[in-house]
Amino acid sequence: MKYFILMLVWATFSVQTALAGDGLVNVKSAHDVKTTADRLEKVLEAKGMTLFNRIDHAAGAQSVGRQLRPTVLVIFGNPKVGSPLMACRQTVGIDLPQKALIWQDASGQTWFTYNRPAYLKSRHHIEGCDDVLGKVSKALENFAKAATQH
Repeated sequence: MKYFILMLVWATFSVQTALAGDGLVNVKSAHDVKTTADRLEKVLEAKGMTLFNRIDHAAGAQSVGRQLRPTVLVIFGNPKVGSPLMACRQTVGIDLPQKALIWQDASGQTWFTYNRPAYLKSRHHIEGCDDVLGKVSKALENFAKAATQH
């Protein structure tokens, strides 16, 4: 019985947040794409993050006669965090500022997707920045939670 309960808890959690093998974290949102992106922007502003851009990929597709489900990319960051990461390994700058892709799947479910900092560590062979990466990871988790939950 204990095993069954543990499996049930694990299955419930894994439906909400999925770690993809490609370094992406996918978080299920309780809101539509626009609302999720709006909520993310609000929390980013409250935390003093710089919002660099919000790109509506669906609108871009529509401008060339193509259809795309709602898909928004929010680009944000803070040089107090990004600069120390780049001091550890400058190539991480290709993945900065941070990005969140908020998108709707074929069944109508909205997802919040971001790069897992541990993946960036591996991709760029970052050494000596575990504290910074840990802070980035926790911040991204909190931003995703604030944007996606009720």
